[in-house]
Amino acid sequence: MNTQVKIAPSLLSANFAKLEDDVRACELGGADMLHLDIMDGCFVPNITFGPLIVAAVRDVTTLPLDCHLMIVQPDRYIEQFAQAGAQWISVHVEVCKHLHRTLSLIQSCEARAGIALNPLTPLEYVFEAAPHVDFVLMMCVNPGFGGQEFISSVLGRIERLRSWLEREQIEIPIEVDGGVHRNNAATLIESGASVLVAGAAIFNGGTIAENIAALRRATER
Repeated sequence: MNTQVKIAPSLLSANFAKLEDDVRACELGGADMLHLDIMDGCFVPNITFGPLIVAAVRDVTTLPLDCHLMIVQPDRYIEQFAQAGAQWISVHVEVCKHLHRTLSLIQSCEARAGIALNPLTPLEYVFEAAPHVDFVLMMCVNPGFGGQEFISSVLGRIERLRSWLEREQIEIPIEVDGGVHRNNAATLIESGASVLVAGAAIFNGGTIAENIAALRRATER
């Protein structure tokens, strides 16, 4: 399995008034990709970015853009996000009536297709969908807002998923999102995660570069 760890700053925690500055600071600070939480106010009780913001971010960075669609009708907007510059697109299994069709649509747009699972959504969704996805996003909080406390029971889910993927000889990365910080980064990697999405841990306190470096050091312990 590829054990290279990727760090993906979540722009939900960035300074929206200085978004370009924060995006450039992430790139200069050594981030591997940028994570954008797309919320519609229906699937989750919040509204955030749309394709225009994704396109604006695309214009000021060469980093891959990872769009997490927390929306109830993802098929209606996948092409727009792909055209705006999203290279990784994940959808929630809880809202997809025809998951295979949705994943195929993402891949037809030449983006990497991922499935996202809430903290108590059964892992069996991944077992069925794994041959058709490029990555799995495991939520470590209930989605909707940044800065939430990490749900520790997710660690066992990540371990079970990684063990199953290894038994089946399926090599896809496990991305984790929610409550990720330097104190739990090493444990997450040991459990099987390889992509860490972090918001408050990168944008709150200190410089962005210092926080990315501290998070990366934490994964190497």
